[in-house]
Amino acid sequence: MRILAIHNFHRSGSASGDDQVFKSETQLLEKHGHEVIRYTVSNDEFDNAGLVGKLAATFGMLWSAKNYKAVASLIRSKHPDIVHVHTFFPLLSPSILYAAKRAGIPVIATLHDTRFVCPVATSLRDGRICNQCGDGHYLRMAKYGCFKGSRLQSLLVAGIFKYHRVRKSFYTQIDRYICLNDNQIRLLENIGFDSSKISKKYNFVPDAQANLASAKPAGLPDRYVVFYGRIGAEKGIRILQRIWNDINDIPLVVMGGGPLEDEFRTWAEKRPNVYFLGYTPHEKCMSIAKAGEFVVFPSIWYEGCSMVEIESESLGLPLVATDLGFSAEAVENGVNGIKVPLGNIERWKEAVRELWSNPKLCHSMGKNARFDYARKYTPENNYRQLIDIYRQTAKGE
Repeated sequence: MRILAIHNFHRSGSASGDDQVFKSETQLLEKHGHEVIRYTVSNDEFDNAGLVGKLAATFGMLWSAKNYKAVASLIRSKHPDIVHVHTFFPLLSPSILYAAKRAGIPVIATLHDTRFVCPVATSLRDGRICNQCGDGHYLRMAKYGCFKGSRLQSLLVAGIFKYHRVRKSFYTQIDRYICLNDNQIRLLENIGFDSSKISKKYNFVPDAQANLASAKPAGLPDRYVVFYGRIGAEKGIRILQRIWNDINDIPLVVMGGGPLEDEFRTWAEKRPNVYFLGYTPHEKCMSIAKAGEFVVFPSIWYEGCSMVEIESESLGLPLVATDLGFSAEAVENGVNGIKVPLGNIERWKEAVRELWSNPKLCHSMGKNARFDYARKYTPENNYRQLIDIYRQTAKGE
């Protein structure tokens, strides 16, 4: 099968999950003998453009003639069987969907976030879950400055999504949606998406445990709890701080970078039981995590299919996670981890202490987590699901 895979990469240095999925999924398809034609852009293009280029890219969010022509040309020359779109915002624009559909090629879109419900893609406003724009009244974005805290930019994005809502671009130009969890499916169905066009498929990660030795760098204690990932508000960094403000006797190792990195480092330096390692190369990060007791994941937004969570399970580590989005179905309470209601700091502290004080329970949950990974998140399992979706969509089923 010949697949045209399309993706708008985040900025260089970003550890974005959808970037990682695009790379690993296309490599997996090639490993199985399929021809993959990649068409990608990067947000670096916007950063490196001059004033004129930035203006053109901004208006191109509505309809990018350049990317429409490029995709149409690729389809004419390469004759793909399927077009698989991952992230198209901001630079690619929905124009690429029209280019594929007008050529008669089936279009599949993996929904890595909630952008069709919330144009900002986070379903967060002032740190709280918000799906109000699912009704299509996007102008409220400008009132609240939802996009990058700017009312002007929010007004622009609201106009773009209103235009495509009126045109039904996201309803008529995509043949199949790949959702990453049940919550995404419910949100789409609630705003009129056809459930018969929706398939659920988790992400995958290679087996992190297979050939990986645990490692404890000098200076870390013998036992510790782990958080790794983006140091951003949506990942629950401030929740993490509130938890460890009241926990002085359990070591916490934190790895990652992001917009709150400096603030978090200042906070961590005042706490002798918090070890902030900053950005850590992936393999080293996995080795350090594997030597930990369990992973905490206090995210406050709808995770699609968190790579951190499925990596942790591949390492045989139990999870303490917010009962929200993907985590709600990934974590089975008392089996492979503990779920904590959103924002319940007291329950977070209880859950951390419960696992920390019972290594036998922690080990048992870790074994169950490893089994859960093997059952649901391996590359081969994922490939079988993906190719079935491709074949069904190509047949119009």
